[in-house]
Amino acid sequence: MPAPEKKTVALLTLGCARNEVDSEELAARLAGDGWQVSTDGSQADVVLVNTCGFVEKAKQDSIETLLAASGTGAKVVAAGCMAERYGRELAESLPEADAVLGFDDYPSISATLDSVLRGEKVEPHVPRDRRELLPITPVERRSAKAVVPGHTVVDAATPAHLRPILRHRLEKGPVASLKLASGCDRRCAFCAIPSFRGSFVSRLPEELLAEAEWLARSGVRELVLVSENSTSYGKDLGDPRALEKLLPQLAAIDGIVRVRASYLQPAETRPGLVEVIANTPGVAAYFDLSFQHSSEPVLRRMRRFGSTERFLELLGSARELAPAAGARSNFIVGFPGETRADFEELVRFVTEARLDAIGVFDYSDEDGTEAAGMDHKVTSATIKRRYEKLLSLADELCAQRAEERIGSTVDVMVDTISDGVIEGRAAHQAPEVDGSTTLVGGFDGAALRPGDLVRAKVVRTEGVDLVAEPVTMVSAVVTTD
Repeated sequence: MPAPEKKTVALLTLGCARNEVDSEELAARLAGDGWQVSTDGSQADVVLVNTCGFVEKAKQDSIETLLAASGTGAKVVAAGCMAERYGRELAESLPEADAVLGFDDYPSISATLDSVLRGEKVEPHVPRDRRELLPITPVERRSAKAVVPGHTVVDAATPAHLRPILRHRLEKGPVASLKLASGCDRRCAFCAIPSFRGSFVSRLPEELLAEAEWLARSGVRELVLVSENSTSYGKDLGDPRALEKLLPQLAAIDGIVRVRASYLQPAETRPGLVEVIANTPGVAAYFDLSFQHSSEPVLRRMRRFGSTERFLELLGSARELAPAAGARSNFIVGFPGETRADFEELVRFVTEARLDAIGVFDYSDEDGTEAAGMDHKVTSATIKRRYEKLLSLADELCAQRAEERIGSTVDVMVDTISDGVIEGRAAHQAPEVDGSTTLVGGFDGAALRPGDLVRAKVVRTEGVDLVAEPVTMVSAVVTTD
């Protein structure tokens, strides 16, 4: 008697790297229950879309992906941030989705998709403020029973290094994200994330080290540490220096050649953390700092802290320790009350900061945020004009910063080799969000593999991207052939 065909599910992930980790938890749950998991929605029984609900464009991308998936004939299920944030409202406005699930549905995802396949009605998720699910006091959150995606511990009675890892890799490249924490305790006036992601919860260091070792055994060579706010890591564990201690431990794992911290809050980036990132072998001297603006009045209205001078001092302290350190940030233009003088102050900061990568966002009201109810709104025409000016300036300045690296040596992680083109990233280039480095000449391309770490000399630039000639192999992938 022939074996029954496996049920197939395609996981499509939108948004940030944190969502990618959540998708791999869902994939592990489904694969463990006998589902055949892929990222190809064209032949699947069920397409599970892990949506993004951060800003309007991300929400629109999520809706378009769900609509496209419905055209394949598969059952379509919405999960992730947009589904968590809007739930029943999304289900009512998008009948093409066969189910809309929240984070609380993740532990029973396999049974839920079985119900969807049988054509049964699945009640849509009813949103609530997820901050209400956890104690106000951070150190009391470990005992709470709320579902926190990416934090599930399998067999808690077993030592961390012996537990099975609830994660199924959907991409097999040499780089993987490692989720430090979920949620956020900050109350930035423009951001709705805490309401649907919940309060800040750190993962235990031993869990992170065990997962990092598992990733290394699967071929991962670079770890990218992700969270809503990595500089808060450990505060709910009673150790505000936890990240400073964790970074060297991760870098020492056999097979891991680079660790990269991301999502740093400037107001929480302490001198000790700057020193560890700048000086620890195996840790990328890379500062992903969430500045958002630099005019002090605008930052105060945003419920944030800092100023042009304080931010320049922070960057200067990093570069004093590591002159070639990379730095990137995002900025919002047109926040309510932003004056011409505020905008020019932002331009001054961006001009002096020498950032390697800059993301520019035009302000828009977000449901449930304090800023949506503020007065002194900037007109859409002014926002558009400021956005275009800052974006153009950012492109020019980042290209100039890349040119400053001509003649220097950089350590390049090889990501892909296709049709003789070898693409990778230097320490100042994070995956997806920053530029890349193309390796030319030097080694025979056939001698390189994805995951190799190669020292190369920068010979020219193409915008923010570098072109470099290999000089020596720093760390080659160990093959078992």
